[in-house]
Amino acid sequence: MISAIAHNIFLRCVTGFSCLCFLWSLLLSSPLSAVQIKFSLVTYRARRVSTTVNSLRLLLLSSVVLFVSCTASQPRNAADVCSIFEERRSWYRAAKEASDRWGIPISVNMAFVYQESSFRARAKPERSRILWIIPGPRPSSAYGYAQALDSTWQEYESRSGNSRASRSNFNDAIDFVAWYNSNSRQQSGIAADDARNLYFAYHEGNGGYQRGTHREKRWLLDAAANVQANSNRFAEQLNSCRRDLERSWFQRIFF
Repeated sequence: MISAIAHNIFLRCVTGFSCLCFLWSLLLSSPLSAVQIKFSLVTYRARRVSTTVNSLRLLLLSSVVLFVSCTASQPRNAADVCSIFEERRSWYRAAKEASDRWGIPISVNMAFVYQESSFRARAKPERSRILWIIPGPRPSSAYGYAQALDSTWQEYESRSGNSRASRSNFNDAIDFVAWYNSNSRQQSGIAADDARNLYFAYHEGNGGYQRGTHREKRWLLDAAANVQANSNRFAEQLNSCRRDLERSWFQRIFF
């Protein structure tokens, strides 16, 4: 009886080394009943399934952690656009595609993202404080690299054709900034490289910009001046590294 059961087990798992080891241990042990052998085999299989499930859970958790860290981390040197693009080549491709599509220089769009979020994927406005201690509501729905409002982002998704865009995705955010600046160029007659006035329109809306609502906001005047200065610096930096950024991985390795 035992011999027949052992033979049957051997035929079922002859291709698995671990199962052969299990079978061998059964044959070398003291005589077992058919019920005991069957119970041992079921236990062994259950342990293998449990190990597989735990491995899958660990793999899934590791993938989630890796995704979050890659998405949320800032570039090491956010003030140097060459360093940013050298670290993240895909960002350069996305920034170039957005510039080519909407006609706004890379340096201008990157200066906007730098000003708005310092290249933080999940940036949000600071909460107000109740009695200087208790966290209150946020002043707006601004979120992500470009600090786009819910309503403005929805408009972008509808008009640009990028219906599944995410504000925490750099490719989508840089395309949004270029799209908005292109609209400001058309609606308010602002030059494509005039980062200062484009930023006024970006912050106040083109209606507010045309009414001059930015003129009475000292902090906004200073912020726009910073955007222009960063845009100028980024443009100079790009002139020194653009050629290398245009090279393929093959050219960078062998030439």
